[in-house]
Amino acid sequence: MEQHIMTGTGAGIDDDRRAVVLDGSQLTLEAVRLVAAEGYRVEIDEAAAQRVERGYELLGELANQGIPIYGLNRGVGLNKDQEVSAAEQEAFNRNLIYSHAAGVGPYASDIQARAVLLVRLNTMLVGSSGVQLAVPLLYKDMLNAGISPLIPLSGSVGAADIALLSHIGLAVLGEGEVSFRGERIAAAQALADAGLAPVKLMRKDALAIVSSNALSVGTGALALGELKRLLHSADAVLAFSLEAIEGTVSPLDEAVHRLLPFRGAAESAANVRQYLAGGTLTAATGSCKLQDPLSFRSACHVHGAARDAIAYAESLLHIHMNGAEDNPCLVLDEERLVASSSFDITSWTLAMEMVGIAMSHVSKVTSHRSLRLGSPVFTGLNRFLSPAAGTIAFGTMQKTIASLDAEIRGLSQPVSADYLPLAGDMEDHANQTPLVVRKIGDITERLYYLLGMEAMHAAQAIDLRGTHDALGQGTALIYQSIRNVIPMLKADRPLSRDIEEAARRVRAGFAL
Repeated sequence: MEQHIMTGTGAGIDDDRRAVVLDGSQLTLEAVRLVAAEGYRVEIDEAAAQRVERGYELLGELANQGIPIYGLNRGVGLNKDQEVSAAEQEAFNRNLIYSHAAGVGPYASDIQARAVLLVRLNTMLVGSSGVQLAVPLLYKDMLNAGISPLIPLSGSVGAADIALLSHIGLAVLGEGEVSFRGERIAAAQALADAGLAPVKLMRKDALAIVSSNALSVGTGALALGELKRLLHSADAVLAFSLEAIEGTVSPLDEAVHRLLPFRGAAESAANVRQYLAGGTLTAATGSCKLQDPLSFRSACHVHGAARDAIAYAESLLHIHMNGAEDNPCLVLDEERLVASSSFDITSWTLAMEMVGIAMSHVSKVTSHRSLRLGSPVFTGLNRFLSPAAGTIAFGTMQKTIASLDAEIRGLSQPVSADYLPLAGDMEDHANQTPLVVRKIGDITERLYYLLGMEAMHAAQAIDLRGTHDALGQGTALIYQSIRNVIPMLKADRPLSRDIEEAARRVRAGFAL
């Protein structure tokens, strides 16, 4: 079995050792990405491990005093009035996992599953779960061994992801299936192959496993991180389109953003200026156009609004993935157990819905810029950027743009208020958070296509103008990146492959 390394160095990212040290209080979006997507190893801070052990001990002490404890010596849900004897604890824990494993597909990707494991591991380290140390240790060992439980994504209403996280509980028991070394195999076999063993669940271990919003938080952390990267690419493509339309750059002026200091808008404007630097567009002293369409002129404010929304959501998500989300919740320094509603995540669910709405605005201005780039009124070039009379060029692509933008608009619609009272009307509030997060992921995928198509339009316009030498240092890199995989359109051809390639380039980013 893998040695359980405990460090006393505190929590953080160690790039030299490709490791993330967890202490229950300093997990970040970047750390989630590094562990989930880049394969960084996980270690547990020694003080955090000691908190978990003390929580388990305290829970036992309280139970021995005869105090009714939800999920330990009492049932859960409407069965909270049923007593559970000490002799029944192991069977109760096992049956709690079994009865709550009710999720359905689609299933989380390995990257998503790793993020979910990591987030719940970190919140357990706060010490308020009352879970035995063997559980977070197995989470750590599964992450380091590359064992990803098969976690369905449908079945949670956002008031703790109990029907989904129970599938992790199956893996902890050595049951169910996992993804391991590229294959879907029995959890028992994967644990054995990795030199690990299932855990015998006792006290309120099973409740600690299922009573968490880790699926929502883990997938939400990945979604926000991806959107931050997308917005940087959106700024780059905006700069490229400004070159293509020979647009005005006065809305990028640092002074106007200093006088109205919205942080997100200022950051986007700075990014666009950096991509345009060294080109003739920024060197121009005047423009007879005076003003471009708002999809160009106000784009940094729209991108910036999305940045501000993401920053707000991230600040709330950071609180959750570094806090105690359990019900009931142990207060270690006061040696007491408190029934709580910490599973209610309305605050950051609403923030995530705001992010979805903000990204629909990004979609709209991106789509409008592509349409403007196809119009001779704004470019002075042939309609649809055709290279010669008789070619349709990018005309039909407008339908793809309109279709994707409509899908994004639909996906941005709020759903957090769409819930039903459950559990005998005891659970009469929820947030649909997994669905909120999943929609953001779907928006992101479609936006990469839209930005890719915008980049295709900009590259074609620059080719038709013959202004390659006038590009900024950053926009020249974008042009070359696109043209490395997509040749100039000189005659009509099928465009689906080009669109796929452009989306891949945007997803990869345009590093200066």
